[in-house]
Amino acid sequence: MDDRKLSVLRAIVTDYVDSQEPVGSKALVERHNLGVSPATVRNDMAVLEEEGYITQPHTSAGRIPTDKGYRLFVDRLSAVKPLSAAERRAIQTFLSGAGDLDDVVTRTVRLLAQVTHQVAMVQYPAANLDHVVTVELVSLTTERAMLILVTSAGRVEQRVLDLDNHDPAVLADVRARLMTAVASRSPAAATRALEALVDDLRGDDHVMGRLAAVALLDMLAGQSTTKVVVGGVPNLTRFGPEFSTTLQPMLEALEEQVVLLRLLGDAAAADEVTVRIGRENPVTQLSQTSVVSTVYGSGEGFATLGVVGPTRMDYPATMASVRAIARYVSRFLDDEMR
Repeated sequence: MDDRKLSVLRAIVTDYVDSQEPVGSKALVERHNLGVSPATVRNDMAVLEEEGYITQPHTSAGRIPTDKGYRLFVDRLSAVKPLSAAERRAIQTFLSGAGDLDDVVTRTVRLLAQVTHQVAMVQYPAANLDHVVTVELVSLTTERAMLILVTSAGRVEQRVLDLDNHDPAVLADVRARLMTAVASRSPAAATRALEALVDDLRGDDHVMGRLAAVALLDMLAGQSTTKVVVGGVPNLTRFGPEFSTTLQPMLEALEEQVVLLRLLGDAAAADEVTVRIGRENPVTQLSQTSVVSTVYGSGEGFATLGVVGPTRMDYPATMASVRAIARYVSRFLDDEMR
C-alpha cells in the first residue's frame, strides 16, 4: 500500500475510534492534513474498501475500518504513544504499597482496567514466585486420609491417601514433618526438601510419612500457572450498543479460566506487545474484540497480562499502557518480591 492510502486509513481509524461514527471523505480532508482533494480521498477510500480494509455499514454512510484495516494500522505503527510523567508516577505509586504476590496481581489488574478502560487480565507468575502456604493431613476414616496443599497463588489441591489403620498422633506428626519441609518455600525448593525427607523416612516405622511425602511431591510436580485474575468487567458496558446482544456470552467466556489462558496464550516476549484483532481471537464469543497482551515477570518467573476491548480501541495508547504496566510490575517483582 502506498503512503497516501495508508495515511487515509490511519485517519479513518483515528476518527472512528474518537467519534464511533462512520467517517466521510469531507471530514477527513477537514480534520487531517492529507494534502489532496476530497475527490482523491474518495478514490483512495474506494480502493481501501475494495481491498477489504474499510467498509460501509449503511448506504450513504461514511466508512469504518474492518479487522483487516485495524491489523494493517497496528502493524504499521511506527511507535506507541508514550505515557506522560504523571501516568508513570501514578503507576509507581499504585504498586508501591503491594505486600505479597496476591496483592501485586490484584493491584495490577485494577490498574490495567482503570488506565485502559478495558477488561483487564493478569496471569499469576510462574510457580517460582509462588510458595506453599500450608499442608493439611485430615483423617477421613480409619483407613483413609486427605492431603491438602494450599499455595500463595490461591491454588488448592487435594489427594485422598490409603493409610491402613493410621493413628491420629502419627498423622499429626507426619503433617508437622511435611510443614517443616515445605512451608513458605517455592514449589521447587519444597520439592528438594521433600526429596530429602523421603530419604530420611526409610524403614517400616515411617511408611505413612513416606506415602504422604511422595503424594505431596506428585502434587507439587503438577502445579502449573493456570490462574488468571480479571478486573474491570463493568467496562464491558462502555463497549457500545453493538455489543448488547453479545454481552452475556462475553461475560460467560471471561469467567472461564481456560478461555482466559487461550486469550493470553500467544503473548510475545517481554517488552513486546501482541495484538489479536477480531476473528484472530481463538474464542468465538469475543470475535468483536481485540486482545492486547505482553509478558511480565522477573528472573524468578514470568506470566502474561493484557486487556480485552472493542476492535475500535485506541491501539497506540492501549499498547503503551499494557507495556508500561508490565515493565513496572516486572521491576517491582524483581526488586521487592525476592
